[in-house]
Amino acid sequence: MKTLIRFGFWMSILVIASVAKLQAQNTFFPTKVGAVLVYAQQDAKGKAKSYSKLSIKDVQGSGNNMTISYVAEVLDKDRKPTNPPTEMPCKVVVKDGVVILDMNQMFAGQIKDSQMKVDITGMPMELPGNLQPGQSLKDADITMSIDMGVMKMTTTMKMTDGKCLAIEDVTVPAGTFKCYKITQTITTTVMGKSVVSRSLSWYAPGTGQVKTESYNDKDQLQSVMALVESN
Repeated sequence: MKTLIRFGFWMSILVIASVAKLQAQNTFFPTKVGAVLVYAQQDAKGKAKSYSKLSIKDVQGSGNNMTISYVAEVLDKDRKPTNPPTEMPCKVVVKDGVVILDMNQMFAGQIKDSQMKVDITGMPMELPGNLQPGQSLKDADITMSIDMGVMKMTTTMKMTDGKCLAIEDVTVPAGTFKCYKITQTITTTVMGKSVVSRSLSWYAPGTGQVKTESYNDKDQLQSVMALVESN
């Protein structure tokens, strides 16, 4: 049940971390051991509802071939660990200049003591290292099937219509970053019911996601994820 309750958070982490299969010369993900990124999840009025933290624990290799181990953690509105703590060890592998994210291992720690069977499949998101304004992105999708014996549930997230709109400076509480501005249409389907939204995201090389704005199907701002700490 914890996996179901926290699924929304981990899907947002996937949006942060599934910058998968991108060229290593412009890695949109932190690669320095000890780096910590803290994000605020805000409502449309800018009020922080919760926070999340990514901590880089280990980096093996360099350049076009490396393995980045990190921990994703949920924090409460006071930026303190939740009780009980909610965190997940994750790993990103760079092979021959391509970042590969194994979605299954992201959930392994959450379900290892559970009787639930979880299967995760999909096409990873791609951000080319030579990304330029006007360039379209490949579609991506993530499907999570949960079998609890007496109940089965499938959740799918499809990311389509991706495009790089510009390279621009964006200012968040953590500072000002030169970012690639990207738009995507996100269709989330849970138990047959679909919700369509649009996202605007700003990614900085070496840092990753700096800011994301989410809009509903009427183009009304619903939430903001912003980087508040980066060291």
